[in-house]
Formats: sequence, structure tokens, C-alpha cells
Amino acid sequence: MPITDEIKKTLSDPTPLYALAGAGDLAYEKLREVPGKVEALAADRKGAQEKATARLQEAQSLLVAAPAKVGEAVTALPTDLKSLQERAQGFALQQVGRAVELAVKAKETYDELAERGKVVVEKARPGAPGESAAVESAEAAPVEPVEPVEPVEPVEPVEAELVEEADPAPAPKKSARARKAGSADAE
Repeated sequence: MPITDEIKKTLSDPTPLYALAGAGDLAYEKLREVPGKVEALAADRKGAQEKATARLQEAQSLLVAAPAKVGEAVTALPTDLKSLQERAQGFALQQVGRAVELAVKAKETYDELAERGKVVVEKARPGAPGESAAVESAEAAPVEPVEPVEPVEPVEPVEAELVEEADPAPAPKKSARARKAGSADAE
């Protein structure tokens, strides 16, 4: 039965849901910053264009120099199999260390998102401490009566023809509402 106990523990742990809520909250926060960044880029369009041009030229120069660098690297390869094996083992150990480092960082980030999500979920729950105070203050505020509004009759569309005049400076035309108001006054 220890397997079923582990499954029950896994299913009853809300940490993944908290992490999901925290990730959503973080994404929302970052997306709220986007319009300001877009406006800043639009304002500095010329500067951004110059940066992009400089990066393009840099990439083109690196591309031109790439075949020469590859040729140098191939000729500089050590021919000793023993030294190649030692370098490969050293590289593999470095990558294992880096993987462990990234796993620790991922766990820390997961825990931070779970804490953030827990706060978000607690705020969103009905009857949360912060929410109940806001509801009580809204209930205590006096409510002023509102005057009833009379219903408005629907307006019928008006058909109009476009008339071209030979006059070089035509008088400004009245809008459809102004024409209807004028015809209603005439009746």
C-alpha cells in the first residue's frame, strides 16, 4: 500500500497549482510592461533601426570570416587521441556540473512561483482577509438614489444622396442628426 499513499500525497499537494498560478501572475505582470516598452521603441525608432543595421553588418562580417575560422580549427585539432579523450571527459564533467546548477535554479524558481501562486490564490478566495475588508467598507458606504431615465425612441436611418456642386467652396453640409433635427423643428 505504500504506492497508493504516495499517489494520494501527490494528488493532495497543491504546490503545482500554486506554481501554475504564480507563473500566470508573473506572465500577467510582464505583459503589462509590454505597451510601455513598445511605446519606447516606437519613440526611438531611428535608434532601434541603427542598432539593427549595426547588428546586421556585424553578423555579415562574422559570416564572411567563418570559413577561415573553421579551416583554422580543423588544422589545429590535436592528432593525439589521448588528449582528445581527456578534453571530452573534462567537457562532460563541466556539463554535469552545469546541469546540477540548472536543476537547483529550476527548483528555486519553482518554489518562488509556488509561493507567489499561493499568495494569488489566497487573495482570490472568497472571504480572504483583504477582500472581506473591502466588501465591508463598500457595504457601509451610503448609497445615493439614482433618478430613473426615460427610454429613448429608436432613431430611423435617413437616406441621403451625394450631390456635387460646381461651386468651388461648398457650404459645410449638415450631419444626418442636424438635418433630422431641422426637419423636426419645421414640422
